[in-house]
Amino acid sequence: MHSMDNTFEQTTKAYSIQVMGRVQGVGFRYYTEKKAKILGLSGYVQNQPDGSVKIEVEGEDNQLVEFINWCHKGPQWARVQKVSISELPPVGYDGFRVR
Repeated sequence: MHSMDNTFEQTTKAYSIQVMGRVQGVGFRYYTEKKAKILGLSGYVQNQPDGSVKIEVEGEDNQLVEFINWCHKGPQWARVQKVSISELPPVGYDGFRVR
């Protein structure tokens, strides 16, 4: 059992992502949720008062790389100008939600 915990620590990563640009009112949060669920990631996405979108996401490395690449583009109507990413300790989110 103990070795499983170690495996979880090594393979699960978590990031805080801030996406700036024209990312509110274009379905960004809903497409983010859809993409995260397809990739089996957990966390949340939330509009911020400054017009940006905040995402906290955790999961396996390969899926996170694909998700972060997607965040640089977003859905068709979004215009992403800047993406800021910082690593966090995983908290064990259950599923992915729009907040």
